[in-house]
Amino acid sequence: MNNTIQTNCRYFQNDRPCRYHKSTGVMCGDCQYYSPVGFKMLIIKLDAMGDVLRTTSILQGLKEKYPESHITWITKKESLPLLENNPLIDMTLAYEEDALLVLATEEFDLVINPDASFIGARLAELSKGKKKLGFGFDSKGHVYSYNREAEYWFNMGVNDVIKKANQKTYQQIVLSICQLNCERYDLIYHISPEEKNFAETFRRKNKLKSVDIVIGLNTGAGRRWLKKKWTLEGYSELINIIKKRIPEAKILLYGGPEEIENNKYLKSRYDNLIDTGNHNSIRQFAALIDLSTVVVTGDTLAMHLAVALGKKAVVLFGPTSHTEIELYNRGEKIYSDMDCLVCYRQRCDKSPDCMEKIAADRVFKTIKKLVGD
Repeated sequence: MNNTIQTNCRYFQNDRPCRYHKSTGVMCGDCQYYSPVGFKMLIIKLDAMGDVLRTTSILQGLKEKYPESHITWITKKESLPLLENNPLIDMTLAYEEDALLVLATEEFDLVINPDASFIGARLAELSKGKKKLGFGFDSKGHVYSYNREAEYWFNMGVNDVIKKANQKTYQQIVLSICQLNCERYDLIYHISPEEKNFAETFRRKNKLKSVDIVIGLNTGAGRRWLKKKWTLEGYSELINIIKKRIPEAKILLYGGPEEIENNKYLKSRYDNLIDTGNHNSIRQFAALIDLSTVVVTGDTLAMHLAVALGKKAVVLFGPTSHTEIELYNRGEKIYSDMDCLVCYRQRCDKSPDCMEKIAADRVFKTIKKLVGD
């Protein structure tokens, strides 16, 4: 029996037995699961939640380029659930004391911070990295680009002309920042067996069959960009059309705490709408989205989850950039013909505004196209 402790193994836990010793009793020195870490990477991507999820598109490319790598990802606490069950991430840390201790004590071969945010750039600057990509923070209090490829994203963030002219998706941009070939690497999100059971219980309770056409309506769009929400009138008219033209379809209502009143209103007006609830965890929310055949949503976390889960999606865009969104041929984008789009405004003095101009009949025709005639 070899009692050697192989501390450079990716499964080594420092203060407790690794999962393979626990499950099989194998000794470290003789372990067939031994996987030496040849390259240590740190990814810093704090927010927003949907952006954290779509940044998982860089992981496959990184693993192909650095196959023996160990990846640590620092994000905000609320985004940690989005990285659970991800086989390409070795350690996730919330932006708290533990993360700061890691930055102070560990050295990485590569640090990636693809976000020019005030906090993310400072964390990248604090980190000990042999090579850094993305954005850091200088001693004069300014964000700066570590590499040439990051400059395009930085310029987009501060120049509306460049932002509006851009035709690249976020995935293309962030892969370029990471100096990876711009393949269409997918988002990575895996539903656990427990979460599948949760969704299955909901499915049986609401008598949803595997052959049903299930149309999910995500009526919210988060708190940051209020104008990303489609109108309540739009959803109401869409439900009317669905009930007349696809009467056999099941309609699910999705949303968070901010959508309680809107979803309650819709449910009171129409029979047989199924409310998925407004207090689900992020992981439960994703499992319930997986029940839909097609999801109608704004540019929000539900959209990224639908895409990551391989769902068909009809995505309604207003003030944010539709060109930056990659749907992987799983859906279609709908936006108004207005020259002021990509404004990122919270308020608008135009009437009708960009979201009000999206017609319910247009949304329905897109749903019909995606679910088939």
